[in-house]
Amino acid sequence: MSLALVLAGFLAAGSAPSPLEAARDAQDRAALAKLAGEAAAAAGRAGNDAGAQLAAAQAYSYLAEVDIELQDRKPGRQAAEQGIPFALKATQLKADSAEAWRILGTLYGQAITDLLSGLSYGAKAKDALARAVSLAPKSSAVWTAHGVGNYYLPPQLGGGPGLAVDDFHKALQLDSKNAEAWLWLGIALRKENKDAEARAAFAKALALDPRRVWAKQQLEKTPAK
Repeated sequence: MSLALVLAGFLAAGSAPSPLEAARDAQDRAALAKLAGEAAAAAGRAGNDAGAQLAAAQAYSYLAEVDIELQDRKPGRQAAEQGIPFALKATQLKADSAEAWRILGTLYGQAITDLLSGLSYGAKAKDALARAVSLAPKSSAVWTAHGVGNYYLPPQLGGGPGLAVDDFHKALQLDSKNAEAWLWLGIALRKENKDAEARAAFAKALALDPRRVWAKQQLEKTPAK
């Protein structure tokens, strides 16, 4: 699988899923690890190419995401920490890229597995996602990432599922076909014990992206009431 295909799919919007997205949707960790390695090698050869750095960062973020979905937090943290330098380089090369800040903030969040890592990465994740919002306040993907950050941030630190729900609604107001926003809205609503609304959100996510294994799993584990 060529890197050109990975990058083309990563940059294309509204098209068929890229190999990277397809592997994420299928929870195919082996394929994601291979793609991340290829993207990292390409980024290493193109140290001043923000797009190459961003592609590597996204690949490792997807790898971390699947590890977390599979409840493998340690390898998930390792994958996130591998991606962080690429995302940082992308923000240095293109400081006005909301996408670079979004992925950096996501990677910082994915690297949090305990109190110590939370102290190391928590504030950085919050700051990076706030920067992404300031650069692209009308980006559905940015508001989705901001909501995920709020979902994992304890209420006593200024986060919580209620704020996350608000963020996901903002994301969906901007793009009602954002399957990821519907998926995370369902997760946040279930956390608030709103199972019927959560199931409806999961169903919407699956209608938009029927390949997403994690969305199917979330629907199946949510009680029907």
